[in-house]
Amino acid sequence: MTASRRIVIKPYSARWPADFAQVEATLHGALGDIAQRIDHIGSTSVPGLAAKDIIDVQITVSDLTDPAVTRAFESLGATTTDITSDHVPPGDQHDPSAWEKRYFRAPASWRPTHLHVRETGRANTRYALLFRDYLRHSPAAAAAYAQVKVALARLHPDVDAYYAVKDPVCDLVMEAAEQWARGSAWSP
Repeated sequence: MTASRRIVIKPYSARWPADFAQVEATLHGALGDIAQRIDHIGSTSVPGLAAKDIIDVQITVSDLTDPAVTRAFESLGATTTDITSDHVPPGDQHDPSAWEKRYFRAPASWRPTHLHVRETGRANTRYALLFRDYLRHSPAAAAAYAQVKVALARLHPDVDAYYAVKDPVCDLVMEAAEQWARGSAWSP
């Protein structure tokens, strides 16, 4: 197992929001109107939450198949990958296309960053934002989630084993997040 295929969870860093702001500014400059939204998602977007030291960014576009999307990312030096779908929660009733995405590797000169490109109105776009906002709202849920991640990284540091457990844990968190969203009139 190579070091790059191992999961390492670090304590929260107060620099992560500023790191995202730099990435966001670069993306806005390159993507212009292609990006309808650029959001800091994932664990580094939740104050106090332990995380991999990788900034996750969700770029929301109107059409995943628009060739201008790929051209814009390539102009930054980002490379496409074969990741074309997110984890689908068990029992999900959406069309499989609701979980499609494009994933780009940021240039090596950037700080570690994951670039998730998702389409407006799709289930996976909403999932990432609701998950983030719920963990920001519930410090207890965020702390429990952090404990799971730290234990998983220690017990199953291989990326495939880590995500095989973490994804269903996220689905459990989303059950509580959905209840919170209904009760709070949450909107992305």
